[in-house]
Amino acid sequence: MRSQTPGKICDGLWYLGNPESGVYLLEGRNESMIISGGMSYIVPSILRQLTKFGLREDRIRSVLILHAHFDHIGIVPFLSRRNPEIRIYASERAAEILANPRSILTINDFSRNVATRMGMEGVCSQFDLDWSPGQVRQIVSDGDVLDIGGLEVRILRTPGHSSCSISAYTPQLSALFPSDGGGIPYRDTILTAANSNFTQYLESLKKLEPLRVDYFCADHYGYVYGDEARGYTTHSIECAQEDYERQKEIYRRTRSIDVAAKEVASAFLADNPDYLLTPEIYEAICRQTMRHIAQCVDGLA
Repeated sequence: MRSQTPGKICDGLWYLGNPESGVYLLEGRNESMIISGGMSYIVPSILRQLTKFGLREDRIRSVLILHAHFDHIGIVPFLSRRNPEIRIYASERAAEILANPRSILTINDFSRNVATRMGMEGVCSQFDLDWSPGQVRQIVSDGDVLDIGGLEVRILRTPGHSSCSISAYTPQLSALFPSDGGGIPYRDTILTAANSNFTQYLESLKKLEPLRVDYFCADHYGYVYGDEARGYTTHSIECAQEDYERQKEIYRRTRSIDVAAKEVASAFLADNPDYLLTPEIYEAICRQTMRHIAQCVDGLA
């Protein structure tokens, strides 16, 4: 089963945000943690939901960034400015990206563009949402365990969607937070998001496959629970392998990274015109994915 409805998932776990962009709140005995950072324009929704569900903002003592893409860190600057003592966790590579002035310009520009696409441009002027250097204060690595009182958050390095991707797993809840390193539950299918390296993406999914998962907590388009969640990582691997072969065939036929990327992007957006990313951003992602596929086909990877 799948859900995009904000609210309580189970004891200690909440889904907040909008259907296309969400974050998760873990409630431990000592404090609460936000996992992932969503899009910047969901801030008003988050504030309303915290009040509606009786969740105390002052208990949120930490945020775990799962990777440094603009659509997964959006609410972090807002929370950090509201509470300068909040701990911001990320991988070492993500911290490097989020300290780079050129990356920050791109992050802020993309955030505004997608807010405009979603009809939420007013949020950017209402709140101070721009990213700035120095916000990541804690580095986490593969195998680290964060304890928020009765709930553990285990860190797994899972590159492939990006070079900086990590996943989180809470064994007490059998809850997996793979961000875009896991298949995206879009409509009634599973989208593959092997943006930077398809080979690593598949290896990372296989690393996650042995985990017991009752709640597969995606960043885009909600979460998966019950029987579907328990087989979801395996199904994500199957979908990714099919998508990999399909895109390799497109590259073999066109022998052009740009032409192949345009074909993949155009076909997807024609079928899914309401997808959250702008056509320009989505085509750029397809081009990045196709570069690695071309290297694999041409024997250079």
